[in-house]
Amino acid sequence: MHIDFAPLRIPFRRRVQTAAVLLWVFSFLALAQCCVVLSIILLFTRFWFVPVLYVTWWYWDRHKPYRGGRRSRFLRSLRLWNHFRDYFPIHLIKTADLDPKKNYIFGFHPHGILVAGAFANFCTEMTGFGEKYPGLKPHMLMLPLWFRIPFFRDFIMTAGLVSSDKESAKYLLKRAEGGNVAVIAIGGASEALDARPGAFTLLLKNRKGFVKLALQFGAALVPVFSFGENEVFDQVNNPKGSILRKIQERLQRMMGISLPLFHARGVFQYSFGLIPYRKPIHTVVGKPIDVEKKENPTEEEINEVHQKYIEELGKLFEEHKTKYKVPEDKHLTFI
Repeated sequence: MHIDFAPLRIPFRRRVQTAAVLLWVFSFLALAQCCVVLSIILLFTRFWFVPVLYVTWWYWDRHKPYRGGRRSRFLRSLRLWNHFRDYFPIHLIKTADLDPKKNYIFGFHPHGILVAGAFANFCTEMTGFGEKYPGLKPHMLMLPLWFRIPFFRDFIMTAGLVSSDKESAKYLLKRAEGGNVAVIAIGGASEALDARPGAFTLLLKNRKGFVKLALQFGAALVPVFSFGENEVFDQVNNPKGSILRKIQERLQRMMGISLPLFHARGVFQYSFGLIPYRKPIHTVVGKPIDVEKKENPTEEEINEVHQKYIEELGKLFEEHKTKYKVPEDKHLTFI
């Protein structure tokens, strides 16, 4: 196997960018496990009181991930995230003004492998969300499992992440003063199993829970498409029906998370590794779809709004795809 090593002379800024992305990948893939192991180890040392005190704190604070979280503007604005953004680079594109007196559901597509575009745009301040949408506060929804892990839960909440439990989304959308944005990767973990360069298949046809929430609280729906999201990682071939895919789907049903076997480049070479490729990501935020508040929407009403959402998402993709080097003959496929 030929290994393509990185040149010895690389601008320092690019090395810093790679380091920032490496830290992000580590946080996504291994930090939670490290927090669990550290908590267990501490129990058998003279610092045993640290996890004991933390459990007391966790119990008192256990509802926080379901009630807006605990975001930190300071941590969201760290210069570290500038380097993370510039590695790809990642851009946030606004297409319409949003009223800060309203609440919104942003449907993020596609999920990709590690939702890099969603993290940069909605979990940091580095792509200008606050300037582009003044008065709005984005909250990215994440699987409840991650908020049960000691220390890790507090870390991810600082970025504006909250539980994807319905209770959490309802808390955000019922705020009468408005200004809350619930960001949902609609395709979820299942869609990640189809994330690979050139893929435009979205798991959306039977995903209607977010539409029901929008109707119940009168929150406007905003389609978001992240061009380049599927381009930054390769994935081991796992067509539906294959042994690998069956194992992945079974593990997903058991654990609630998917385990795509992805790869890209390394830190000091470009041939293999878990560092994403340096490919641009352009996250385009569409126009709001206003819905009439209905506390008990009928299935027909949900289907009607859902169909309108699919149509608007398709229009958004078609209007912008050629700007971001998507071939004219490529179209979204909804499954």
